[in-house]
Amino acid sequence: MNTTLLQLIPGVDANELAYLNALTKDLNEDQLRTFAALYNGERRKSDMILIGGVVGLLGVGGIQRFMVNQIGMGILYLLTFGLCYIGTIIDLVNYRSLAFEYNQEVANRVMRAAVAMN
Repeated sequence: MNTTLLQLIPGVDANELAYLNALTKDLNEDQLRTFAALYNGERRKSDMILIGGVVGLLGVGGIQRFMVNQIGMGILYLLTFGLCYIGTIIDLVNYRSLAFEYNQEVANRVMRAAVAMN
């Protein structure tokens, strides 16, 4: 486990840390710091996705989907009251996987940028 990565990205869970360690294993120290700085600015914490889902359940459906850049699903949830609340309830159960999938996409995009910058 890369303790440097754990120190640079606070609040990362075990699955995300394992993915990030595998992704950044070939980076030097400067590239790793650049990656961490860019990644911290764009990643979503799973608890924020959970809060978005609760807000969606109480009124404005689809906020959690907008937060993970799924605009089409967000609009669909907004127009159908979270697919009659069933989709929102499913998102409340799967909020960690929504955040992890989004963070994987961000990590891949940021990885290319960090390598290109250094």
